[in-house]
Amino acid sequence: MSVTSRYRQSWESFWSEASGEQGAVFWDAEPVLTSAPHLALFEPYLPDPGLPMVDLGCGNGTQTRFLADRFPRVLGVDLSTAALGHARRADPGGQASYRVVDAAEKTETDALRGDLGEANVYVRGVLHQSEPDDRQSFVDGLAALIGEHGRAFVIEPSRAAEAVLLGLAEAPGGPPAKLAPVLRHGITPGAMADDEMPEFLRSAGLTVLAAGELPLKTTEYGPDGTRLEVPSRWLVTGRSAG
Repeated sequence: MSVTSRYRQSWESFWSEASGEQGAVFWDAEPVLTSAPHLALFEPYLPDPGLPMVDLGCGNGTQTRFLADRFPRVLGVDLSTAALGHARRADPGGQASYRVVDAAEKTETDALRGDLGEANVYVRGVLHQSEPDDRQSFVDGLAALIGEHGRAFVIEPSRAAEAVLLGLAEAPGGPPAKLAPVLRHGITPGAMADDEMPEFLRSAGLTVLAAGELPLKTTEYGPDGTRLEVPSRWLVTGRSAG
């Protein structure tokens, strides 16, 4: 069994058991707290907003539907068929399209690029969850999708998030209710150095056009009633600044 096959099976089992209710999943925060502020950072760097927008690793499609309100053609892709089942059920009007794609598999990203042409791509908290051996292949696939004129917005937990997530996972009373099923299905956040993503991008022929820090919001709350956040770093990338 390949590394990617194990990863796919973990996600398939997780999404098969996950509730379809909005906010039931640990990272499924409202778009006003997630993709909306990300778009404010991303849109100034889009030379062609009319390109297809791909939500890469879309899960149940919460952010995909938000993007579909703002761009003419939006495609949510995920390697989990069960995740896309949730996405389609939550989008009965077909605001967006959905497709099973393993972004770490070159043949699949090449086929997607062949069907779409160049695209803009949104990636929220996907790469750190993938197997380390698959990460460069994932970024190579991202580079293929954006081509010469597309751009990508990528946000991933920073190294500082490792202690936060470990603290939640090993809390005396057990992990938070929405994090527990993630861990039970063998999905554990992988540590990434803060310079790892830029290096992957450079190896794929991409340039970092902008970068900064912004916490990822979760759907869980601490004992004091404040929403749990994961320290994260974002960047916009493309072939060039032109």
